[in-house]
Amino acid sequence: MAAAGQGPASAGGGRWEVVRKGRRPASGPGSRRALGEANAGRALPLAAPIATSDTIFELGFERTLKKQNKEQVPPASAPEQPHRKQHTGKSAKKPSANDASVKPGKCHSLEEALRTLDLADLQKELDKSQSVFPENPSVWVKDLASYLNYKLQAPRSDPTLSQHPHDYPYCLVSKELKNIIRTLLGRSSSVLELFFDHCIYTMLQELDKTPGESLHGYRICIQAVLLDRPKIATMNLGKYLEVLRSHQNRPAKCLTVLWALGQAGFTDLHEGLKVWLGVMLPVLGIKSLSPYAVAYLDRLLMMHPNLTKGFGMIGPKDFFPLLDFAFMPNNSLPLSLQEQLRRLYPRLKVLAFGAKPETALHTYFPSFLSRATPSCPPGMKKELLTSMSQCLSLDPLTFSVWRQLYTKHLSQSSLLLNHLLESWDSSSKKVRQSLQETVRSFKVTNEELVARGPNSDQDVAACDAACKELLRKMKGQGFPWSQLLLVLLVFAAGFLLHDVRTHGSFQASSSAHLLRSSGILPASQQAWQKVSHCCLEGYRWLERSLPVYGSQVAAVLQPQLELLWAKSGEVALYASEQCSALLSWIHDSLPWFIEWLQSRVPDSLLHFAECVRELLLFLVRSCLLPLLECVAAELERGWKHCVDSCNGEVSWDCMREHLTSFTYSSWIYLQNTTLAVKNWALAMISGH
Repeated sequence: MAAAGQGPASAGGGRWEVVRKGRRPASGPGSRRALGEANAGRALPLAAPIATSDTIFELGFERTLKKQNKEQVPPASAPEQPHRKQHTGKSAKKPSANDASVKPGKCHSLEEALRTLDLADLQKELDKSQSVFPENPSVWVKDLASYLNYKLQAPRSDPTLSQHPHDYPYCLVSKELKNIIRTLLGRSSSVLELFFDHCIYTMLQELDKTPGESLHGYRICIQAVLLDRPKIATMNLGKYLEVLRSHQNRPAKCLTVLWALGQAGFTDLHEGLKVWLGVMLPVLGIKSLSPYAVAYLDRLLMMHPNLTKGFGMIGPKDFFPLLDFAFMPNNSLPLSLQEQLRRLYPRLKVLAFGAKPETALHTYFPSFLSRATPSCPPGMKKELLTSMSQCLSLDPLTFSVWRQLYTKHLSQSSLLLNHLLESWDSSSKKVRQSLQETVRSFKVTNEELVARGPNSDQDVAACDAACKELLRKMKGQGFPWSQLLLVLLVFAAGFLLHDVRTHGSFQASSSAHLLRSSGILPASQQAWQKVSHCCLEGYRWLERSLPVYGSQVAAVLQPQLELLWAKSGEVALYASEQCSALLSWIHDSLPWFIEWLQSRVPDSLLHFAECVRELLLFLVRSCLLPLLECVAAELERGWKHCVDSCNGEVSWDCMREHLTSFTYSSWIYLQNTTLAVKNWALAMISGH
């Protein structure tokens, strides 16, 4: 007992204590569990006499625990230590109970926990960590994550936070706390990848514990890292896929990993698709993980309506498993998820075909063709035939690929040929020309296959019948009346110009002599005279009747117009009052809105918005206002000229004279232009 009683004193003097089998040191304040255990990512061995601290935050927190234990637990006297050591065999779990007693109580919500968070204390701990470990930024960020996760104790949510917005819990963080996190992460940029891995693996270890801590602190750190560096999540996707495979019987762990990796996609569509294709598509058939994988893809495509940033990510190797999951019945997806994936399929198809489908679709055609069997489900068959038609119409190389695959896919080719036959009227001329060559080569191949033997008579017969019908449609396209009419019109115009040029005038030309002898020219002249006379009579009637009817209409409508003007003034006054009230409300709410916006928008985006605002102000001041001033000056000059030309009084007669003069000038200009074009055409014909 004496030897046992001297153990702690010798350990305190700098020497190691020899622990015998079945014995352990007394559980004093220094052996209580500190936050550094979670920060270190593993449980410290309880049998060790001295526990080394991984982070400076653990040291500071240990002092707090000692102070609390002095208030809550009376210190044991020295002679009782040997007696207590004899009865520690069955009470090894008691330190954890004391440990739980000093933890901060869980708040009712994460919002409440964030409101009660002491930012000054956090900054103090981070400054202490940076001063003690100035060359080790890994310790700084681990201290940050451990502090936040320890202080933000709130009820746990489901692993994917499906009941919250995509940026939860980071969206609840105040601007001051965000600045602290961003500043520290900026100083620790060289270790952010290791820090990201540390957060995920610590969360997985915390899920193994029965009560366990809530993981809000680690989630906030993960979102803060990926907000500025989304590529960190996609650097080791293969490693995390192995983690998912090793924990496939633990859905909570797998969903936690998927959630953490998926945060990269809400900032960058390219990285989000890389995450989905790398770790979510391989687990799409697993019952517990498929709902989150499909929901994440839906939210990702909804948040990024501009799909151009995702071009080049989905290739044939990734696209056709998605096609099978969406359209093939009786697969491992439930009907609701299959229907949801089918709604996303058109956008996935756009992503797969990319920015230049005319150069890539021939690589998709073989897989489309091999799936289009006669026993294919109707919905999938329709999609396959439509996609193959799209490949043929956009990518010319698809026809050569089809010719190479024809003999091995006769039944599929017969379906495609019949589909092209049904949609013949809607096909373009370019497709018909390329298809004509392909169908002729198919017809020669069919004759060779029939000559070899009766191995595939039914499929060959179906293909041959479709080829014959297509060739018949190609030959019977009808007479090109429109092209013939255009040629005749050009020929007649050229002959007329040459005839007029040869005889000097239209009256002396052979064309005029022919028209006079046939009676067409006198009839056309008489018809023109009648039309001119009718137009002149109509103009004179308008000249006589318009002032009279105009004055009558003005007399009838003047009271209604005055009433309408008065009502319009009242409406304008009411609208101005409402607008002024709205503007005052906006003016009062603008500071709050700006503060709220700044807390949720990155600083880089705010800087970009400020640059755009300065650019718009420059354009308004330098371009728009001078342009409006010039337009106003020109309008004022034109109105002054109009008033001066009307001798200071604008009347209907004066305006009619101006309109008549403008019409006459326009007609003369049109005649001169037409005559110049005719002379140029005659010169070109005579020159050739």
